[in-house]
Amino acid sequence: MNHSQMDAGIPVLTEVILPPAPIPAADAGPEQDTPAESPASKAGSDHEAMPDVDQIVLEKLHDLKQEISERVLQQILGRVDFALEQRVRDSLADVLQTAIEGLTKEIRQGLQQTMEEVIARAVSQELARLRAAQK
Repeated sequence: MNHSQMDAGIPVLTEVILPPAPIPAADAGPEQDTPAESPASKAGSDHEAMPDVDQIVLEKLHDLKQEISERVLQQILGRVDFALEQRVRDSLADVLQTAIEGLTKEIRQGLQQTMEEVIARAVSQELARLRAAQK
């Protein structure tokens, strides 16, 4: 994704808003009586209008920050859900594999013991029958 696509959603200040020009007073005398505005006083009046613009920009930035935070949070939660599900599957597969191996070992031991008992009984019965047949 290039920077122009990423920047497309970010609001920018495209217009400078200047304060309205001062209205000359109707009863003002000749120009000599009114003090000339110094650049510092003009800057002061510009500065007084700027807090409104700054406030608007700050509000827009706050809204944008909130929106971006929510989007990022949703993306992260989606990834976390996927990663968590994958880890649970892997862990469960390991646990099940261990359980199956243990169960197989127990069944094999039980079967071996049962077979030994059955064979021993069959041999005992056959020996008893052969002894009974020899008498």
